[in-house]
Amino acid sequence: MPRRQGYALLIALVAGTAVLAAAVAFGTTLLSGPRSTPLPPAETQAAARNPVDPATSGGRWVATWTAAPVGAEPGTEPGTEDGLPGRTIRNVVHTSVGGEVARITLSNLFGTGPLVIDQATVNTRPVTFKGAASVTVAPGGQVVSDPVVVPVAPDSDLQVSFRTPQAGGPVTYHPYTHQTSYLIDERGTWSSTHWRYLTAVDVRSESARGAIVAFGDSLTAGSGSTTDANARWTDVLADRLGGRYGIANAGIAGNRIVGVGRGTGGQSGTDRLDRDVLGVAGARTVVVALGINDVQQYPQEADPQRIVDSLRALTDRAHARGLRVVGATLTPFEGFATWTPQRNAVRQAVNEQIRAGTVFDAYVDFDAAVRDPAAPNRILFSYDSGDHLHLNDDGYRALGDRLDLKILDRAGTPRSDAL
Repeated sequence: MPRRQGYALLIALVAGTAVLAAAVAFGTTLLSGPRSTPLPPAETQAAARNPVDPATSGGRWVATWTAAPVGAEPGTEPGTEDGLPGRTIRNVVHTSVGGEVARITLSNLFGTGPLVIDQATVNTRPVTFKGAASVTVAPGGQVVSDPVVVPVAPDSDLQVSFRTPQAGGPVTYHPYTHQTSYLIDERGTWSSTHWRYLTAVDVRSESARGAIVAFGDSLTAGSGSTTDANARWTDVLADRLGGRYGIANAGIAGNRIVGVGRGTGGQSGTDRLDRDVLGVAGARTVVVALGINDVQQYPQEADPQRIVDSLRALTDRAHARGLRVVGATLTPFEGFATWTPQRNAVRQAVNEQIRAGTVFDAYVDFDAAVRDPAAPNRILFSYDSGDHLHLNDDGYRALGDRLDLKILDRAGTPRSDAL
């Protein structure tokens, strides 16, 4: 046998043995589940030979998905069975950008007792917290996991699961997700439209330029859209961007900019800006779509200047952190139960200042995108979910298509442009 062929055979045998050993070790990890203690030195050295080392992988952390914590889930107070003791929570989320390394954020913002997690996975890959499989999150606190090597595909569903061995509570949750998630216990698997405890999934990305945060109310959260269709305007925007930016949806149904809306955990948009926008991994631009609930929701704000001033103050705070701000005009709602000509006049006055370019760096005309040309105070019939305030899938597509990608790519000196 020629010497070159002999060397090649020897190299192939050594490489095959290494691959087989790695496959056995990997399979054992998946079968045995997450570890309850940090890796011992020998296994730490083996992990360091992984082709993707989370500690040294390139790129930046970028949010591929977020959900704003909304409140305390009713019926999950400490000491109750519905505090989820011994249950596995499987949150299903839809990604915007992909990567080979991920991390998750868990929130106990509305909990009055400690939240204990003793197992966590991303698409079945075990997740650790400072090297341990278990973690305790203090009341009102949050925790970010260690990086985990797991392929995260763009524009795909991702399963983030964890188990609560003892009752916590109340459960910090985000309702009305328009996505099917699951609760698992000894009796079976139960579907749910809540996201529980999970507030962010970040990925390491070398290609994404950063994240765009959609900061809004039910129209941003996707109320009226089809469950599991990923038809929110933010999903439409993510598809159009093609992985250039992560999309972080920070919409909360009922949210207001001046006051506190119903079912929002006592949070106004002003109150939650730091947490839900400025704290997002890789945040570069924020699209603000707030104000319609101040106009139509009790108690109604009769002074449009108060709404505009609050939007300007929010913009100034975002500028202080280097973010560019794009604001959306307020959409029509004639036919909804709270509509009156006086309230519509407030909406129009706010929109007039937004279009004048005195509030944001740029604006997107959501009003023009969905109004009926023959009755401009109403949503176009083909875009109406049926309540005359929220949109259907086609209406949300019209919003997502309205954003000018060139404007979203701009940075530097703030300026005002219409989208």
